[in-house]
Amino acid sequence: MFFIFGISNGEKRLDFNQTLICPNCGHFGRLEVFVRYMYFSLFFIPLFKWGKRYFVKTSCCNGICDISNELGKRIEKGQTVEIDPKDLHFPYGHRVFKQCTNCGFSTSEEFEYCPKCGKPL
Repeated sequence: MFFIFGISNGEKRLDFNQTLICPNCGHFGRLEVFVRYMYFSLFFIPLFKWGKRYFVKTSCCNGICDISNELGKRIEKGQTVEIDPKDLHFPYGHRVFKQCTNCGFSTSEEFEYCPKCGKPL
């Protein structure tokens, strides 16, 4: 007799959407909440999960940051929750983008002139 078992990683998008001005890039976007976990499976059937971590992904700049497990568990249970943008701490700091008024090109804050058309930002 033989057994097929394994340990693997899983990721699931939770049923949560919140629109806001992104604290990472400053554009209007949507927050989506995901959970990552490890699981043990026997005959390709997941039996139990552990090591859950919850994180938020923004739709505008694809910024990712962790959220607390308490908040993630409340979202996973379907409770009505609102995430405060001040509580989101992106690992690479805030990315500020400037948009050219002449051609509409978006660039990082280190430029004083638009790299596409040459007009001052």
